[in-house]
Amino acid sequence: MKHKVYYGLPQKVLFCKKTLMTNQKPNSTVEFTHNKKSKKKTLRFDKKGISESWHYSRLKKKINYKKREEKLIRLLEKHRGKYGEYDCIVPGSGGKDSGYAAHVLKFKYGMNPLLVTWPPILYTSYGYKNFKNWVSTGKFKNISATRDEKTMRVLTKLSILNLLHPFQTFILGQKIFAVKMAIKYKIPLVFYGEHEAEHGSLPLADNYESLRKKSFFTFNNLNKLHLGGVPIKKLETDYSLKKENLEIFLPPSESSLVNFPLEVHYLGYYLKWVPQETFYYAVENCGFLPRPFRTQGTYSKYNSIDDKIDDLHYYTTFIKFGVGRATYDVSQELRNDHLTTAEGKKLIKKYDGEFPDRYFNEIMQYLNINKNYFHHLCNKFRSPHLWKKKKKSWHLRHTANKDGTDD
Repeated sequence: MKHKVYYGLPQKVLFCKKTLMTNQKPNSTVEFTHNKKSKKKTLRFDKKGISESWHYSRLKKKINYKKREEKLIRLLEKHRGKYGEYDCIVPGSGGKDSGYAAHVLKFKYGMNPLLVTWPPILYTSYGYKNFKNWVSTGKFKNISATRDEKTMRVLTKLSILNLLHPFQTFILGQKIFAVKMAIKYKIPLVFYGEHEAEHGSLPLADNYESLRKKSFFTFNNLNKLHLGGVPIKKLETDYSLKKENLEIFLPPSESSLVNFPLEVHYLGYYLKWVPQETFYYAVENCGFLPRPFRTQGTYSKYNSIDDKIDDLHYYTTFIKFGVGRATYDVSQELRNDHLTTAEGKKLIKKYDGEFPDRYFNEIMQYLNINKNYFHHLCNKFRSPHLWKKKKKSWHLRHTANKDGTDD
């Protein structure tokens, strides 16, 4: 029996035999065009049931990183400042990846990075400490975005009500604010850390390119832009948001780059990027500290910990796509040969889908959303081909452990 499918996901649910990730996992998307009717592209599998992300993890072992580093050095020499001026931009908020990227660019390769931050929606105390340590330990200059508080709250609330996507405003700013600062300060070289394609969030072929595609951070038609699932003009007319306060959330136009040779690179293309190793490096060199407790929904303490809404974001991916935070972490560690499949299955079974109640009340109060209504909303976003209701509780039809209601 076929069940209704939401978001354009594959009807048949598969789990990678190597990474345990599902074919329901969505690829990275252009956030400022995301609306209720958007269809997702998802992680691709071969005929043997193996995901692209696993294949790349095997190919990665054969990459000549010495030659990649030589390419990096040539790129840096092309842009290196001669008089102490800023010669590249590193976006981030003080996590392990941005900490590692900024530090090696400055202290190993002799660059002078300008740090650019789109602050979390609700900073965690330890996340804010990591941000301050990131800037101070490397003696960096930092520019942080200043947003209108009402606009931020309204857009974040709309992203939940319309898309069940509490992290949209943060992801959006992460992808566009650094580019806008690059244009403003005429610094044409921007470095992000780990390549998104490594997770299968972009097509496998994208791993062979160091550049981020401009479609992720530019636009050519204002009428096609949406924030919180709402067209820009409606945000002004229906929600009384001012155009000048919305501007910081909008990507630069394609025309603004016509005479500006911007290059947005993934440092993880040039340097072998292993999350656990960037964590150890950031602890030793950048003052990075993990959470003082386990992250709800998973077993780790150091991934995506600077925003209180982070945990809720991963809970909503579990609701919409059947992919919880533990699955993301397990898949990553399996690709890096840090877990066995049996260990991964146990961790997913134990932690995936755990409700993140630590900051939940604070988030709902901040956004003025009724807590019961949020749970009601979650149930509306469950795709019938993924979920089955038995009595008063919801259960996944299929799981990596083969213990779903329809397995």
